Amino acid sequence: MGLRQADAVNPEREENARQAVIRTEQEYVSRVYTRLDIEREQAERALREGPATGGGSAFQARLESAVATDEAARRLARLGGVEHGLCFGRIDHRADADGPGDTFYIGRVGLRDENREPLLIDWRAAAARPFYTATPGAPGTLARRRHLHLRHREVVRLDDEVFDLEGLAESERGGIVGEAALLATLRRGRTGRMSDVVATIQEEQDQVIRSGLQGVLVVQGGPGTGKTVAALHRAAYLLYTHRDVLERRGVLVVGPNATFLRYIEQVLPGLGETDVALSTVGELYPGLKATATEDPAVAVVKGDLRMADLLREAVHDRQRVPEDGLHVGADGLTLVVDAETCEQARDRARGLHLPHNIQRRRFVHDLLEALAVNRAEQFDRIMDEPLEDIAGNGGLPAWLQELIDEAEDEPLLDETELRLAKENLWQEPAVQSAINALWPELTPERLLSDLFADPDALDRLGAQAGLKPAESALLHRPPAPTHHRSTDELRSAPRPSSAPWTVSDVPLLDEAADLLGKDDSADKARERAAAAERAREAKYAQEVIESAGTGSAEALAAGDLISGTDLAERHQDGGPPLTTAQRALADREWVYGHVIVDEAQELSEMAWRTVMKRVPTRSLTVVGDIAQTGNAAGAASWGQMLDRYVPGRWREQRLLVNYRTPAAIMRVAARVLAAVAPGQTPPESVRDDGPPPAALALPVAELPSLVRSELSSIAAGTPDGIGGAFKEGRLAVIASAARHAAVLAALPHAAAGATPEALDSPVVVLTTEEAKGLEFDSVIIVDPAGILAGSPKGGQDLYVALTRATRRLTLVHDGDLPPLLADLA
Repeated sequence: MGLRQADAVNPEREENARQAVIRTEQEYVSRVYTRLDIEREQAERALREGPATGGGSAFQARLESAVATDEAARRLARLGGVEHGLCFGRIDHRADADGPGDTFYIGRVGLRDENREPLLIDWRAAAARPFYTATPGAPGTLARRRHLHLRHREVVRLDDEVFDLEGLAESERGGIVGEAALLATLRRGRTGRMSDVVATIQEEQDQVIRSGLQGVLVVQGGPGTGKTVAALHRAAYLLYTHRDVLERRGVLVVGPNATFLRYIEQVLPGLGETDVALSTVGELYPGLKATATEDPAVAVVKGDLRMADLLREAVHDRQRVPEDGLHVGADGLTLVVDAETCEQARDRARGLHLPHNIQRRRFVHDLLEALAVNRAEQFDRIMDEPLEDIAGNGGLPAWLQELIDEAEDEPLLDETELRLAKENLWQEPAVQSAINALWPELTPERLLSDLFADPDALDRLGAQAGLKPAESALLHRPPAPTHHRSTDELRSAPRPSSAPWTVSDVPLLDEAADLLGKDDSADKARERAAAAERAREAKYAQEVIESAGTGSAEALAAGDLISGTDLAERHQDGGPPLTTAQRALADREWVYGHVIVDEAQELSEMAWRTVMKRVPTRSLTVVGDIAQTGNAAGAASWGQMLDRYVPGRWREQRLLVNYRTPAAIMRVAARVLAAVAPGQTPPESVRDDGPPPAALALPVAELPSLVRSELSSIAAGTPDGIGGAFKEGRLAVIASAARHAAVLAALPHAAAGATPEALDSPVVVLTTEEAKGLEFDSVIIVDPAGILAGSPKGGQDLYVALTRATRRLTLVHDGDLPPLLADLA
């Protein structure tokens, strides 16, 4: 933690010295906030008024206005997210023979004063890195690191870590104050939410944050190691350092649930970034926000890569050839296409090696052509019948016979007649219905709904994909009631209302979307009509940008901020411009510059397949803890999931220090982990405070008295780390699935579920899945034996529950404790 000032002989003198240092720092912090206000006002004015009108063409004026508006909006968004804790650190480099060393203030965003001199260094800049990496054993050039603790805009406490007292200027040596910032952070009350600890990033976390962009980085860290916070800071750092690479493609952060993502939205703007795409696995298929989960056995099957083969077989199964050919009534005739011709049409379509719905265009074209020819042949025979009667009654005139002979050498339909005949036939409902039955246009939703509703197809196609009959049977879902819905309604129908799409279904829908594609020929035709005009506008815009380079410096800079294509597209519809994140999340085929996956051990093989499609460059940060895998379809090892995509080309960095869980609680959790996952090593706790965990034999109905007692204990506990009374303590009751309803009934005033509103409550009731990634001052675990036996990953679930507490842990049971916890009794 560095050197600390010895206790002063005169407490009053020490307090006066401390207040004097705080006043000095307050003056600087006030100056920083004043500059922030000025830059915010400038950005707001630029956004409101736009740039001053200058010379040049109207198009050039539009260009300059668009550039200025875009940059002002981005700047305002960044400045708007850094109000809280704007300036949190200071570093003093060692003095040398030429005088005192440099001093830099570190904050959430970079600011310069009116003379363009650095006023605040962005925490991601290279000059700020010593703030995170210096240690007493390896201080580098630092003499001191100072942490500034703010409440609103007021400096309320300072913490100094002195590495070289002689390296400080004489005037600074008498102003050493406080204690190490990490200890103060650990003593703060918890809110249930993710802590924002940009000021207390530790060296091992900083190594994660600043690791290179290329390749796959696996951050393996147990409970309380700060891996999620490191991942969020990594997103901000990469966008800051590699903006030229990532700004257009964006960064995707995949989190475990919607609540987690809302916390990220609160943290990332504070780090200076607002344009990161956030999604759960259940939201990776645009238009769907799946939250429902499966029975563990079903989740295992749906998460298996064999499902990709099953879906491929299901698509092929919908490309059919009638055994006796196609027979369809039209124009008072029965039109016929023999089975061989149908088979040839199917094979020609498949030979295109395109998605199903795109291949369908070729299949429909060929069958319509065969039907049109058959109809023409039948009409021809009808027309020939009277002539044959005439010929049978004495022969045809020579001139008529000559015309008939000439016609036999010509095609029945010329190119124009054939096109019109096909268009006419396609208007016949019977023709459409017959062709759709052989090769239907499918949506991913319809493909899966039809497949899951057909046990015979599941059994037959599952065997072709390598599934056992019992596995295929697990996928069966009853079909939705049809009532009297139209064909179009049935075609687009989702699952039955009683069976919503689940998180496990989303990778399957995504895979089906790849296999099916979309027949967008009509959309493309409309686009082609406008493409030439857009190209002309883009070319003209680029010429204006390039010619602007010979003018003002501001115009030259515009070319670095926006391209001609961007500008042309921006003015197509007159609507507000979409951010990179908004465009990316609406586009299933968007390719990201980097992807961060948190709680990555929970992703199934099929979910990984979905994620990897979105980052073909394989630039990923994978964050998680194999020991906490609760999903039965999740990872048993990182290699199991990653070697398929980057064999031998991913690197792992382990976070080994637990900053959250007291050692007494962690020792109990470590015993559970050793029993259920003996190959995994728990992190080492740095805290050795608080009472040991306790076990109580208590009926669920008596929980209210225990909850009241725990709330009193944490309310009377430690201060908030800034000098005030403890205010933010939270209690979580984590219940087994078997006891969850009873716990809710016993605690009617407690909140339920991991929603932001629930976590604002003093008491919240959670499942082990909902508790993952959260932290609370006090945790009560109800029915640990039920958690252990509740799923194939029950041991890992219990480990998660045991490691959510930062101060107090109580286990409540109404039977015997599991043998792993017997010593607590």
